[in-house]
Amino acid sequence: MTTTSEPVPEQQSVEDRDLQQRLRYQGAMPRHIAIIMDGDRRWAKERGLKITEGHRHGRESVRDIVRACGQLEIEALTLYTFSSENWTRPRHEVAALMHWLEESLQNETPELHTNNVRLSAIGRLEALPDKVRSALDNALVETASNTGLHLNLALNYGGRDELVDACRALARQVRDGELDADSIDEAAIDGALYTAGLPDPDLLIRCSGEMRLSNFLPWQMVYTEIYFTPVFWPEFRRHHLYEAVRDFQQRQRRFGA
Repeated sequence: MTTTSEPVPEQQSVEDRDLQQRLRYQGAMPRHIAIIMDGDRRWAKERGLKITEGHRHGRESVRDIVRACGQLEIEALTLYTFSSENWTRPRHEVAALMHWLEESLQNETPELHTNNVRLSAIGRLEALPDKVRSALDNALVETASNTGLHLNLALNYGGRDELVDACRALARQVRDGELDADSIDEAAIDGALYTAGLPDPDLLIRCSGEMRLSNFLPWQMVYTEIYFTPVFWPEFRRHHLYEAVRDFQQRQRRFGA
């Protein structure tokens, strides 16, 4: 979410402001965008760089996309930041990711707050390192009252884990006499998910040319429009986001009808 330096306030160009205005006028905008930020490692390997350099450069993309979504008045943006499967990567890579996550939360939160962005996080957060949890908790508190873009980070997240945890929560309510098992419906399950209160994603963007969901929001994305791009995440910028939104605006959403 940041480089090693402090973030510099963005000076939005007139051209970019005009592009955003045309985008809003030409069709319906997605309320909720989800992104699988893939391709950091392949981007680095193609350039003969350390894998960790791919992750470092990817943080610039996060910053640009968060800013652009805020300017476009997107309601929510969910970023697949660290999956439950990512713990199996080499220890030094995981350590670097956790360090940069902590650093990003510390350095970026002032700008998020200034831009009226509200931060949230989903996943099994208790497994994150203590320093990351502390930085995350501070960022959540600082931005809690903001009313602009809802930036949702999926951390130690797995879609199947989320469904398991939702089932356990509902089972406890039934056991404690708080819920009738026969009354469990889609709304009850929605309310037990990590994403309770968020609209389902309208648009999923998957970078790097891969064409799979990778255990990301399986319940929530049954009617999501999916946009695949060959662009690696460290290269993904707002003009790529605009292309995805334009593609979304050209689709006819049927919601299973």
